[in-house]
Amino acid sequence: MTNRNNRYVPSIGLGTYNMTSEEAEKMTYESIMHGYRHIDTAAVYKNEEAVGVGLKRAVTELNLNREDIFVTTKLWPGGLIKVDKIRNYESSIKSFEKSLLRLGLDYIDLYLIHSPHAKNKRIEQWQALIDIKDQEKVKYIGVSNWGINHLEEITQENLPLPDANQIELHPWSQKPELVNYLREKDIDIIAYSSLVPLSTWRHKDGENSKKTEEMQQISTAEDSPFKLLANKYNVTEAQLLLKWALELGYSILPKSIESERMKENFDLDFSISQNDMDYINTLDQGGSVTWEYGDPLQVL
Repeated sequence: MTNRNNRYVPSIGLGTYNMTSEEAEKMTYESIMHGYRHIDTAAVYKNEEAVGVGLKRAVTELNLNREDIFVTTKLWPGGLIKVDKIRNYESSIKSFEKSLLRLGLDYIDLYLIHSPHAKNKRIEQWQALIDIKDQEKVKYIGVSNWGINHLEEITQENLPLPDANQIELHPWSQKPELVNYLREKDIDIIAYSSLVPLSTWRHKDGENSKKTEEMQQISTAEDSPFKLLANKYNVTEAQLLLKWALELGYSILPKSIESERMKENFDLDFSISQNDMDYINTLDQGGSVTWEYGDPLQVL
């Protein structure tokens, strides 16, 4: 696997999945005040307006320019379940305009199609994003949870490839084939759910995923590889997992509603040895676990 840094997307951003509006506003504000310069949200998170409020407050207090902050949001494509209507070209444009309005911005830095579930309307949605970019309402466009087969559809239509692909990546789901493909195509890689191996990841009622009981047992074990390595480097397990991704050149989106953890997730001033990186790479278990409805990379 050849490592390189991303071209467009900042290395560290705040993820806002599953945050309430109050939490999203607070953490957006506090994260920017601490030094974060990338905020990631989505239409389906239902907190874009709150992100915009927190963003505006921090930018004003720090006397920053709009260009100093990188904002990502996402088009919900529809199609996840039968009653989830798939968006066509026109409704994709409208969804973008609504996100822009909710965020209170003149433009968005990165706009992604959230998943490949639109199936035979994937290209129609992608064309909508291309046209939005041509109108200079967004700087970069991309996708999330798209596999090689989905991206090849774009190539077959002779359309521009995405600037970025946001995918689940952590030591238990390393996706080397997809990562190498994205590197070869110069598509920025954004890693989400970096903290799946933590025992505290989605452990509350209602926080569903495909994380197995065996995985959870490893997470909680006192001699888990991530606990041992974190102790070695005198960092938290979360910091170790996030640094692993940064060492590989991925952008990361750690999410926390606790101020001190948010700061820890940003303060990653240490290095993991090549021997330990090689060891972590042997821990890959294959597919994604984040989506309770199944791995979106497997969508036809």
